[in-house]
Amino acid sequence: MENGLQRFALNITFDGSDYCGWQVQDNAKSVQETLQDAIEKTFGLRPDVHGCSRTDSGVHAKNYVCHFDLPGGIITENKLPLALNSGLKNSGIAVKYALAVSDEFHARYSAKKKEYLYRIWNSHFRNPLSDGKVLFFPQKIDEKKLKFVSDEFLGKHDFAAFMSKGSKITDDTVREIYRFDIVRCGDEIDVYVCASGFLYNMVRIMVGTLLSASYGNIKEGGITEIINSKDRKNAGDTAVAHALYLNRIFYDEKTNVPLHCAE
Repeated sequence: MENGLQRFALNITFDGSDYCGWQVQDNAKSVQETLQDAIEKTFGLRPDVHGCSRTDSGVHAKNYVCHFDLPGGIITENKLPLALNSGLKNSGIAVKYALAVSDEFHARYSAKKKEYLYRIWNSHFRNPLSDGKVLFFPQKIDEKKLKFVSDEFLGKHDFAAFMSKGSKITDDTVREIYRFDIVRCGDEIDVYVCASGFLYNMVRIMVGTLLSASYGNIKEGGITEIINSKDRKNAGDTAVAHALYLNRIFYDEKTNVPLHCAE
């Protein structure tokens, strides 16, 4: 960079249980602020840290990307994760790896697609080892019968019906869904949603609508009707936050930010 700074991109993972979300807020602990504290503790500097997405309170991340600038030569990308992880002990946050990137890279604005994972424990008995990390849902889910939900969510639509009140977005509610998969692994149902972007609580409302369909309250064609209505009251409840994970971020192939993550 011309100003003598080096931009670093981080891939981090975090447990959002004790955080108000990514973004710094007054009188609440955020992931962003905790990461800034670790940077300041390590280097004596407090740069702005830009994240790929705003996550809600209680939401977790498997592969979250952020970036910040440090003076050139102060540290290498190979040593940066170890240095920061030392200051992040017992925080529920860990740096998986770091990459030196060009000053044109932006964690949020360079992202092309985002993917979330929603975990449902679908059993008559709760799993105490997963408490606070999954939604316990004892009603049997037949993922094969719910394929119509996936099919109708796919594509570019106006998702105003799947946005909670209080959103700052009011005029541009069109998003494109590239993937909506319902995957069973034993007693766990994993719902993967990949899109160009998301509205406020969009994934959680989509999951809540999926669960309503599992009860038989929504039949084939019903998701399309809800989308076309653009009315929030027609969609399902907002599913709990603690079962939601930011799974991965997709960047342009020319961007030097590989995301080594598995589903």
